[in-house]
Amino acid sequence: MARQREPKEIEVIDLNPKNNKKKKKAKTKKRPVEPMIQEEEESVKKVSRNREFAVITYGFLALFITLSAYFCYFLGFQSEDFINNPYNARISQLSNSIIRGDILSSDGQTLATSYIDDEGNEVRSYPFGNVFAHSVGYNTNGLMGAELDGNFYMLRSHSFILNQILNDLKDEKSKGDSIVTTLNASLQQSAYEAMGFYDGAVIALEPSTGKILCMISKPDFDPNTIAANYESIATDTESSVLLNRSIAGLYPPGSTFKILTALEYLNENGNDEDMFDCNGSYTSDGYEIHCYGNKSHGQETFLEAFGNSCNVVFSQVGLSLNLREFGSLANQLLFNQTLPTKLSNVKASTFSLEDGASNSLIMQTSIGQGDTLVTPMHMAMIASSVCNDGECMMPYIIDSVQNDEGTLVEQYEEESYGNILTSVQADELETYMRYVVTDGTASKLQSDLYEAFGKTGSAEYNSNKDETHSWFVGYAKSGDKEIAVAVVLEGAGSGSAYAVPVAKTMFDTYFGY
Repeated sequence: MARQREPKEIEVIDLNPKNNKKKKKAKTKKRPVEPMIQEEEESVKKVSRNREFAVITYGFLALFITLSAYFCYFLGFQSEDFINNPYNARISQLSNSIIRGDILSSDGQTLATSYIDDEGNEVRSYPFGNVFAHSVGYNTNGLMGAELDGNFYMLRSHSFILNQILNDLKDEKSKGDSIVTTLNASLQQSAYEAMGFYDGAVIALEPSTGKILCMISKPDFDPNTIAANYESIATDTESSVLLNRSIAGLYPPGSTFKILTALEYLNENGNDEDMFDCNGSYTSDGYEIHCYGNKSHGQETFLEAFGNSCNVVFSQVGLSLNLREFGSLANQLLFNQTLPTKLSNVKASTFSLEDGASNSLIMQTSIGQGDTLVTPMHMAMIASSVCNDGECMMPYIIDSVQNDEGTLVEQYEEESYGNILTSVQADELETYMRYVVTDGTASKLQSDLYEAFGKTGSAEYNSNKDETHSWFVGYAKSGDKEIAVAVVLEGAGSGSAYAVPVAKTMFDTYFGY
């Protein structure tokens, strides 16, 4: 018998697409959990790698920006220091093909020049000898003064190009560029002579620009013979002949510091007419202060006490001051920081008077003794700022560069550091410093040529209180012409007797020609 076939299943196709989708969905199986976790972990790792990549990228970007910023800063502010370094090999190479350029004063005098002698050697000559020893300096056994600050400029040449080519063909050196300084030769000579045989320093600035008009330091040396005498001069630690005292000599300021004490007293609501009594000495906690020469000034206003340079009044005033505010004022006036100048080797002045200081230290500091030390440059800058309505101009000594034919190569402009005094403070100090000249210890400065302002000082520097450095700090003006000076004569005596006459000579010279 034939075998009966089983009927085949017939697949019914639903023509409705919506139903088909449902069926397909129904057939979809759920994915296992583990592969999903793996994908999530891989995703997290990918995000983490991207984050690390971003951190590294931005890190390198920040480093690049920092290096670029430093490179710009280096080119703008530090490159000349490296170029002028006496150990720079490039400078030595330049000297093989260039005759060192001249150094000139602002009034046309030659302060340093070079020539080739009969044996073909280059010789450096200083026509004024000792007068410009520290300001112009030397270029043997190292560099100093303008020789250092203008080193690179004097070893490059902007002579006529055909002359340079011809010199190269003849294997001869071309003449280097000359630097024109801000120094006034007439003023320098008169101040140098006025100092006499006293060691010390004199510096003069033009308040409106910061130009250094005069810079003297004694003991000095003859730069024409420095090479032969260098060993004996350099090893003389007692005299420190090579130290430029005008910018690096640290001295107790004596009564010239009363400029700061007076200003802080006025800042704390003190008054010109406040009355005091001076019997020649004042004692607090067993420490006694005397006025110079044990002089008794009797009853006097605060203004009169400043004009008389009264130690009794200023030691009492010092005890009444807020020491933190006093310290802030000192920092405002550039103590405890590098002075804003364009010179090399400038020292910072020091002032320290904190809460809890002993009465004796406060009294000493208030009259310019104690631990306070200043440079003549710093005191001249303070006086200059008072004259300039509180604005401090950065002192500089190179005014311009010119080639061997006198054609201008580069001109330098004055630069302002900013105000270290308000105009009100400057006006107050000007009133006080004028009173010192009209009615006080600097009356020798009265003149029909100019109007003078200042403060004298007699600074003790050892246990013998009769031995003092002689100080004067101040300025003078006539019309648009102004000059600020600082004078210190070591061990000379009172400021009014010795430093003031030097300042007067300088003022008379400056305004008289």
